[in-house]
Amino acid sequence: MASAAAESGQELPAFAGSRDPSAPRLAYGYGYGPGSLRELRAREFGRLAGTVYLDHAGATLFSQSQLESFTNDLMENTYGNPHSQNISSKLTYDTVEQVRYRILAHFHTTAEDYTVIFTSGSTAALKLVAEAFPWVSQGPESSGSQFCYLTDSHTSVVGMRNVTMAINVTSTPVRPEDLWSAEERGASVSDPDCQLPHLFCYPAQSNFSGVRYPLSWIEEVKSGRLHPVSTPGKWFVLLDAASYVSTSPLDLSAHQADFVPISFYKIFGFPTGLGALLVHNRAAPLLRKTYFGGGTASAYLAGEDFYIPRPSVAQRFEDGTISFLDVIALKHGFDTLERLTGGMENIKQHTFTLAQYTYVALSSLRYPNGAAVVRIYSDSEFSSPEVQGPIINFNVLDDKGNIIGYSQVDKMASLYNIHLRTGCFCNTGACQRHLGISNEMVRKNFQAGHVCGDNMDLIDGQPTGSVRISFGYMSTLDDVQAFLRFIIDTRLHSSGDWTVPQAHADTEEAGAPSAESQADVIPAVMGRHSLLPQEDALTGSGVSNNSSTTVNAVPVAPPVCDVARTQHTPSEKAAGVLEGALGPLVVTNLYIYPIKSCAAFEVTRWPVGNQGLLYDRSWMVVNHNGVCLSQKQEPRLCLIQPFIDLQQRIMVIKAKDQLPGTMATLSLVNEAQYLLINTSSILELHQQLNTSDENGKQELFSVKDLSLRFRANIIINGERAFEEEKWDEISIGSLHFQVLGPCHRCQMICIDQQTGQRNQHVFQKLSESRETKVNFGMYLMHTSLDLSSPCFLSVGSQVLPVLKENVEGHDLPASEKH
Repeated sequence: MASAAAESGQELPAFAGSRDPSAPRLAYGYGYGPGSLRELRAREFGRLAGTVYLDHAGATLFSQSQLESFTNDLMENTYGNPHSQNISSKLTYDTVEQVRYRILAHFHTTAEDYTVIFTSGSTAALKLVAEAFPWVSQGPESSGSQFCYLTDSHTSVVGMRNVTMAINVTSTPVRPEDLWSAEERGASVSDPDCQLPHLFCYPAQSNFSGVRYPLSWIEEVKSGRLHPVSTPGKWFVLLDAASYVSTSPLDLSAHQADFVPISFYKIFGFPTGLGALLVHNRAAPLLRKTYFGGGTASAYLAGEDFYIPRPSVAQRFEDGTISFLDVIALKHGFDTLERLTGGMENIKQHTFTLAQYTYVALSSLRYPNGAAVVRIYSDSEFSSPEVQGPIINFNVLDDKGNIIGYSQVDKMASLYNIHLRTGCFCNTGACQRHLGISNEMVRKNFQAGHVCGDNMDLIDGQPTGSVRISFGYMSTLDDVQAFLRFIIDTRLHSSGDWTVPQAHADTEEAGAPSAESQADVIPAVMGRHSLLPQEDALTGSGVSNNSSTTVNAVPVAPPVCDVARTQHTPSEKAAGVLEGALGPLVVTNLYIYPIKSCAAFEVTRWPVGNQGLLYDRSWMVVNHNGVCLSQKQEPRLCLIQPFIDLQQRIMVIKAKDQLPGTMATLSLVNEAQYLLINTSSILELHQQLNTSDENGKQELFSVKDLSLRFRANIIINGERAFEEEKWDEISIGSLHFQVLGPCHRCQMICIDQQTGQRNQHVFQKLSESRETKVNFGMYLMHTSLDLSSPCFLSVGSQVLPVLKENVEGHDLPASEKH
């Protein structure tokens, strides 16, 4: 891959030469000598071998020694409930209090100025402030408190306004440019006698773009020199530091915000689900609390309204027993971070150096026509770590300047084992500002079906989100260069080798196991329960659906499938069918996939149930945690070949070089009951993939290979490529189907279903040819189905489509005009 950039006419810029020579020198690594960062990475993060992890703003990673140290602590000590008085409980209480001091020291402050309140995360800390702040409601005699927040804020900050609205307190969003302008204008008119409490919230670092807002705003707002809105009163400041402190030191002795929410997994990866609210002691007495839980009361009566809270602010607001083992884990996190890196200042310099180099390299990438390859969303030019964090937010463009959807970029990145983040990152305000999305567009996008966190990345050609990469303390130059090569390979059309071996090829043809492979066959026997009419028509005896599956370790040969020649193994299928001769529109191939993400079982006639083809995706392979596996995580699943014999009521599984395991028996819900593809569409893609260059190339993909990659149930011999996308409904024989829409393809189409090898070229070529979404195939659903009599789908059945209303029929083949 190293030569790919050069072959496409693009070279990665020199690491040392990517910075302004006049700028202060920044550090890469942690000063342990040449190669020390690679050694640290191999020793502490060996699980990252072959992986490029670039979502540290989402969650950074814990080190091996950090986890080992914590585990040893738990094995060597007994920690009891800190609310008890025994020896183990006293050890817990004292250790937790020491961790509080360690947290304060990390932020360069002491218990004289700040109190640490443990929460489940920064979101819970923000909610605590929203509910406990001394708001004054608007009324006849008072204009009331103001809640102001920067529009470039996390959802959890914006959500505080629902609490204030409920008590008639005004919420005002403030744009960053308005606050910068107010800062330049200086102090506005204020009333020093007005003591109405107001709260201003802003992030130290945008989780969207990585821009770092001035910490000087804290004192300017509190002193009255800077007003988020022109309202007299006493201003308090909440500094959302969750993103900032993950890679930078925060000195609370110099920047004394009243409230500072943080999440610890952002700093050292573990534990998750634990955060804190750092409250300045001058603001703590103002906080009001209604509910009281275990451990927060000095005294109370069950029969009367009598309650005395504990004097300690932390004890008053930590309802119930805190997650004390997770708190103890923080000590090991701080110790390990200091030992590995030397401290947050080193992390700040290291991560920014990587971000700055990546920014320069991305900005310099150009298509042959001079058009930019990416559009970066930033309020800085990555000049220093004081104004920019290690986050880069961007969208990829084509050579005409059109944005390529973030979902498509994410799928391609996964083929290179690059982990990044896409969407709006729980920061709609920044997303709207940088991408030019109006409030009306947000509402229309929602009406079109787009919601936060989905893959609907383009609507009417306009982006709904973007791509974000972010660096952590263990990120390396190798990570950066692998990411840059990925962008160059996929956008600047490298001619390098696309094949990335993932598994050894199975030398046997897909089909019935040979005598030599008998030991690799594992029979799965279906239990006997209620019958379906279709099964009786084929077998004459009962076969259950979605019943308990047992795996027998005794090897047996697969049964002969011979029910009036209605089902065949793939090797029995006639070789020429997929080449697709033109003629009447008919079904040419039928497949079922009994085990989700495993090999196809080809049939010529098969019963239909109320969920689709009988036994289609009725089982799945699960890992040790009970999580369903797919080819996205384990490409070799395609080498597991199931065979169903309805006469003998068994499913036989051939899995060469794989150990027997337990199969979960769940009825799996797919996006639709059936997936249909058109042979003409396959042939067009086949031609694009196998176009010879001037020297001539051997055919890379066969039609059969391509068709299997799309894992369809029904294959038809259409007359024109992608004509199926113009259909509204179809009839196949006596069955009627509604066309639900196109199948949005993922990276699984890059996996050769007969070898388990990956080839990124398939996804990229389809992406280029379809221009927008990577669609291939159509989802179908029954419009009506009478199961009182047997229903079958068969190869050779005639297909009669009905066009969508907005498609002009006179331009289409006769077969489309039914």
